Amino acid sequence: MSRFLILIHDDPAGRQEFLSPEEMQTAIQLFREWISRIAVKDKLMNLPGIWDLESCLIRQNPEFPKELDSEMRPSIGGMFLMKAGNYQEAAAIAKECPALQYGAVIEVRMAIE
Repeated sequence: MSRFLILIHDDPAGRQEFLSPEEMQTAIQLFREWISRIAVKDKLMNLPGIWDLESCLIRQNPEFPKELDSEMRPSIGGMFLMKAGNYQEAAAIAKECPALQYGAVIEVRMAIE
C-alpha cells in the first residue's frame, strides 16, 4: 500500500454564499459519511482538518508582487492522508468526494517512499 495526500481545493467561506445553513449542514454530513466509508475500509491514515482561509506565503525573492497573492494563493478546504494500492484506486476514492458537487477540486499526490 502507498500513502496518498488528498488535498481538497475549496473555498468554504465562498460556498456559504450560495448554500443555506441547512444545505451547508447536509454538505458537511455527506463529507463526514464519505470519510467514514474510507475509514471503514482501513484506508484513512489521519482525520481531515478544516483549514483557515488565511495563510502565510514564504518566498526567497521578496520582490515578488504582493498584489498577485490573492489570485495565486491556493485555497485548501481540507487535506488528509490515506492508503491505496495505486493512483487509480486513490483517484477512484477521491472521485466519490461530495465536495466535488460544490465546486471543489481534489488533488491526489502519492508519497515517494
